Amino acid sequence: MSAAIPWAVVLGLTVLYTALCSLLFLAVYVQLWLLLHYKQKRLSYQSLLLFKCLLWAGFRIVLFSFYLTNCAQANALQPFPHKLLYCAPICLQFSTLCLLNLYFSQVIFKARCSPEYNRYKIPLHFGFIFTTLAFVIVNLSCILIADGADDQHGWITMIRMIFSDCLFFACSISLANNIYRIANMSPAYVYLESKGTSGNQAVVIGSVISVLYILRALYNLVVVSIQPENKPSPFSYGWRTVPDHVVTEETNSLEYLIFGIILLFCELLPMSLMAYFFRAKKLRQNLEPAGMVNSHSFGSRAYFFDNPRRYDSDDDLPRLAGARAERGRSP
Repeated sequence: MSAAIPWAVVLGLTVLYTALCSLLFLAVYVQLWLLLHYKQKRLSYQSLLLFKCLLWAGFRIVLFSFYLTNCAQANALQPFPHKLLYCAPICLQFSTLCLLNLYFSQVIFKARCSPEYNRYKIPLHFGFIFTTLAFVIVNLSCILIADGADDQHGWITMIRMIFSDCLFFACSISLANNIYRIANMSPAYVYLESKGTSGNQAVVIGSVISVLYILRALYNLVVVSIQPENKPSPFSYGWRTVPDHVVTEETNSLEYLIFGIILLFCELLPMSLMAYFFRAKKLRQNLEPAGMVNSHSFGSRAYFFDNPRRYDSDDDLPRLAGARAERGRSP
């Protein structure tokens, strides 16, 4: 790397990035074992999100390990491992955002005790699966086309950036909308507490993640719009997007510093927040001490919304009142 700041500082930053990703990897690895220890479901939103965070951290550890030894070695890899090393983390990051969106959508439906959940459950799942697949397919297709074609003006890369960042922006707005609805829905807080977390925690973490991803998408779209053809823009700090950035021996060390800072805030922080929110928790088997329910309101099950005489939220009152009136008029 060309010197703009001392090499010792660059080396220290690389060690710091590697250490932080390693800490996340170890923390998520422990959480996955705790899920087995607590005998919780092996296939759930929690386990899927934690596993994807583990994979993301693993890819980033490998990348920064190359930067610790030899930058050129990372760029001299065969096409498949090279693209896997640079493209897979961003695809994993987007898929975690989709899963988080889907999870909070489910929380809203279940908190409202809405019968529409069964009707929209399958379309919701297929919608988020289709969105994730579209993101992965478009990114991989553009990478393969760009490798086999002479993309002098960077149109293929630009199309991939616009498509990816628009999807990031749309999913982040959807997440922000879900968080807003949860914040104004008291039954959602009770449902989340029955799952071992809190509504305030969900609102804060979801809001931070959505804001970070919105800012990231806007930043990349601004870079695309103001960058001249075939010329690096000072605003882009020498690269188009963080996942597209490849560190070489000629990379300015100041560019590498800003690359690492953006990576920490746009990738490591959101993934760490997701891992913290979905950490393994030993669920409370008796919710009465927490003041959530009375002992007579439960049968043999421990979860709040399995109770047939559950607390009726404000959204349910008109529907239930009409049902009681109809029963009263029936002979």
